[in-house]
Amino acid sequence: MTLAEGLARRQGDALGTMPVVLAEMPVSTVPLVALSLTGVPALRALVAGEAAAAPPGPVVADGDPSPLPGLGPLVDELAAAGHGAVLVMGKGGVGKTTIAAAIAVGLARRGHDVHLSTTDPAGRVSDVLADEHDGHLTISRIDPVRELERYTAERLQSAQRLNPDRRVLVEEDLRSPCTEELAVFRAFSGLLSEARDRFVVVDTAPSGHTLRLLDLTGSYHRQVMSSADEVHGRITTPLMRLQDPEYTHVVIVTLPELTPVSEAAALQDDLARAGITPFGWVVNAGLTASGTADPLLRARAELERPQLERMREDLAQRAWLVPWQAEGLVGEQQLAALSGVR
Repeated sequence: MTLAEGLARRQGDALGTMPVVLAEMPVSTVPLVALSLTGVPALRALVAGEAAAAPPGPVVADGDPSPLPGLGPLVDELAAAGHGAVLVMGKGGVGKTTIAAAIAVGLARRGHDVHLSTTDPAGRVSDVLADEHDGHLTISRIDPVRELERYTAERLQSAQRLNPDRRVLVEEDLRSPCTEELAVFRAFSGLLSEARDRFVVVDTAPSGHTLRLLDLTGSYHRQVMSSADEVHGRITTPLMRLQDPEYTHVVIVTLPELTPVSEAAALQDDLARAGITPFGWVVNAGLTASGTADPLLRARAELERPQLERMREDLAQRAWLVPWQAEGLVGEQQLAALSGVR
């Protein structure tokens, strides 16, 4: 199957499985075009129907090599550490779950014990793995509802020793909207601590939720450090683990388009303010060097070049490129191939 056929089939599948409540609404179709839809002239051309044809000028040449290495070298670099946390971050819809699963499978296929988890309410790593995974790999999901139930039960159990007035205060505190965030934070911190003995790969929630989680991490760090004189021995908070490049590797996932790259750059700036430096960026679903012969897709591949150069020269310390796939990446074998092993 060619890339163009794969793209068309995916679009058809998405339209065919659209919820009834959406399918019954009026629909307008906008074609895939071979120019960047940035700026008023480009938008006017789209509305006027003048943007469908591939623009004249250079397009990606046959056999044009990728400007970036694939995912295999990234997994090799991570594997060299022997253990640690790998946090896969980015906006929703950029393919974090697939990239996190591919990294986890790649590490497991290289003989390491790996735990793959997600804090993303929409992330289902079991769907990507199709319930098949290496014996070195375990998977889980931080379910906010379940974590809240567990956290609440433990707090109430501890409160049984208190007098009735204090128990009422604890119960009131547990009804706070922040309680769920604290429960998820506790589960996330537990995942980080597991990375002392093995690899822990975390498919994080979309960046807004992730940054709120990091904010809680920072608040907890400040609380602990403010009472450090009362604590004997070495103190290691979750924030300290996240800031340690030997312990935690943050991988930012983006798409080779203007808006996703700009959003990824903003995420990187937010991480820098927390003292966290990303290990590198993964550019997902790139048409560049895909080998497609379709004129429209080749023209769109050329549109990726400025963003790849911007990222490589100005934004990312290191970067890797995952090509657009004609077939969906589901199952351990496909993910292993993507990460450079068979």
